[in-house]
Amino acid sequence: MLAPPSGRDSAPGFPPPVLPEPEKPLGVWKRPVKHLGVIWTVALVCTAWTAGLFGVYVGARIERRAPSTTYRNSTQPVTLGNPRSKAFDQRLDVAGVSARMRPSIVTVSTDVSEKGLAGEGVGTGIVLTADGQILTNAHVVNGATQVRVRLAGERNPRSAKILATDPSNDLALLSVDVTGLTPAVLADANNVRVGDDVLAIGYALDLDGEASVTLGIVSALGRTILTDTGALDGMIQTDAAISSGNSGGPLVSAAGEVVGINTAVARSDATNTASSIGFSISMAQVLPEIETLRSMARGVQTAEGFLGIGLAERTDGGRGALVTTVNPDSPAALVGIEAGDIVVRVGGIDIDGSAGVIAAVRGHHPGDEIDVVIDRSGAKETFTVVLVGRPVITG
Repeated sequence: MLAPPSGRDSAPGFPPPVLPEPEKPLGVWKRPVKHLGVIWTVALVCTAWTAGLFGVYVGARIERRAPSTTYRNSTQPVTLGNPRSKAFDQRLDVAGVSARMRPSIVTVSTDVSEKGLAGEGVGTGIVLTADGQILTNAHVVNGATQVRVRLAGERNPRSAKILATDPSNDLALLSVDVTGLTPAVLADANNVRVGDDVLAIGYALDLDGEASVTLGIVSALGRTILTDTGALDGMIQTDAAISSGNSGGPLVSAAGEVVGINTAVARSDATNTASSIGFSISMAQVLPEIETLRSMARGVQTAEGFLGIGLAERTDGGRGALVTTVNPDSPAALVGIEAGDIVVRVGGIDIDGSAGVIAAVRGHHPGDEIDVVIDRSGAKETFTVVLVGRPVITG
């Protein structure tokens, strides 16, 4: 299930419990999440409350915020790390690495108003460029009526502008009217390995003072999880403690390079126990997405492919995703995919569950052809589908 942490109008310093589904929850919503055959409670790790559910249809939504003249859409390149070196294999110098990272980490605070309810939220951001471009999670700023960024070493926050958000990839690009910042070094996408020491850094629980630092390792690579806006794939799993307020903060290697963006944690529910399971968006997803967000901020609309099926998890223990509904006249309907089919492969990628289907389709654009392999009553069939686009939602 999915349960974002509650807002700052709840008791500070205590993460919210996972509660039974209320009629109109303030700051808590829940969704079943299946990963590798286990139903987890997955919580997005910002302290903001938001509302609204995403339909299970495979597709994407992308929002663009037009920048003003005050806030720049930077043309400066991001700072990239070197190929993997011996520094990655050494024990992590917690004090040294965290000290080097602190100038590049900011607090992102928001005012949120939705359906007549008001609240505040806090997450973390990473400095991308010296002229004020900041990267954070989309769920940190979604629904915000005002965004503020507090820079390292400053007491008071500055007004910030949302340049672009991509909820389907849970990343957002912000701008602050300032120069002379210290950009974070972003790791080469191939630099991270299972077993590497890492630090999770961020403003956990919006506690006073500097960002919190927790030490762990890379527990696994290539995880796929479901969120309220679809699926996130290629995730880094870590046992470094991640708490409310860490969203958008960096997962940092022993070399002092950002290998991931801290985004979600698994939590125990009535039937499963989760301990020290956090998820970060890997640089393999982040680096190309930064350029996509910059293009969106310039007014270039980006559309992702739409298949037109509703999905559910299998309950018999098998792999694949169950097709529950097919949109009339959708690409799936036109080739003959039916409710009750089990999707086992999309675009050459084997499917374990519905998150895998969503992630596989999300990497394609309208007009792309992909092969969808389904299991229908024990017989495999392959359909070549031409994807179409979903309407782009602009802000």
